[in-house]
Amino acid sequence: MTILMSMRLPPEKILLMHTPTVLTETVADTLMALVLSTARRVVEVAERVKAGEWTASIGPDWYGTDVHHKTLGIVGMGRIGMALAQRAHFGFNMPILYNARRHHKEAEERFNARYCDLDTLLQESDFVCLILPLTDETHHLFGAEQFAKMKSSAIFINAGRGPVVDENALIAALQKGEIHAAGLDVFEQEPLSVDSPLLSMANVVAVPHIGSATHETRYGMAACAVDNLIDALQGKVEKNCVNPHVAD
Repeated sequence: MTILMSMRLPPEKILLMHTPTVLTETVADTLMALVLSTARRVVEVAERVKAGEWTASIGPDWYGTDVHHKTLGIVGMGRIGMALAQRAHFGFNMPILYNARRHHKEAEERFNARYCDLDTLLQESDFVCLILPLTDETHHLFGAEQFAKMKSSAIFINAGRGPVVDENALIAALQKGEIHAAGLDVFEQEPLSVDSPLLSMANVVAVPHIGSATHETRYGMAACAVDNLIDALQGKVEKNCVNPHVAD
C-alpha cells in the first residue's frame, strides 16, 4: 500500500483496492509475539542454549521482565491497535494508554484504555507499540527526542512502517541504554542491511516484515484481492477501495 500510494496514481479511472480486515488479527498476534519475545528475551536465550551456554541452573543474566500488568502504550488505535489492546487487556491484564488522531470510545469502554498525548504515553508506558502508516506527517515521527522521553526500562515495538522511525536515533537510544530493548517487524530499508547495528544487538528482535505472513492470512488476502477485482468490474466500490471517487 505504501509503495502504491507513493506512485501518485493518475486521475484516470484506476481503482486502488486493498485487503485491510483480513490481516488484522494476524498482525496483532505478531505484535504480541514481539512484546513477549523482547520482554522474556526468547530469541537471545534460545540462541545461548543452541550455543551450549546452558551448562547449569540459570541465573539473573538469563532473566527477562514480566509482561502481565505492565502498561502498554499504543500509538495508532485503528483495527490492529484495537486487536492488540484486546489481547493485552484480557490476556495479560495490561493497562492501556493510546494516542491517535481521535478519541476511540470503543477502546475506552471495552479495554479501559486511556487517551493521552504522545509525551505522556512515552513517559508512562512500559511497552510502546507503534502501528502507524507512512505519510508525510508520520515520517520520522519517532526520533531522538521521543526515545529520550521513554523509560530506560521500556521496550519499543514497531510493526507499522519502518520510516515512521528514525532508525539511527533508535540505534543510538539502544546503544546508550535510553530504552531497554526493541522488537521490529519493519525497517527504513527492507531487506535490512546485513551490516545494520541492529543485528548485533542481543536486546533487539528483528523479523522480516512477517506481520501478516501466515499461510491462512496470505491465502485470505489473495482471495480478498480476487473479490475486490470482481467487485470493481461490477462497479461495486463501496468496500476496500481507497479511491472510490474515480469511479464516479
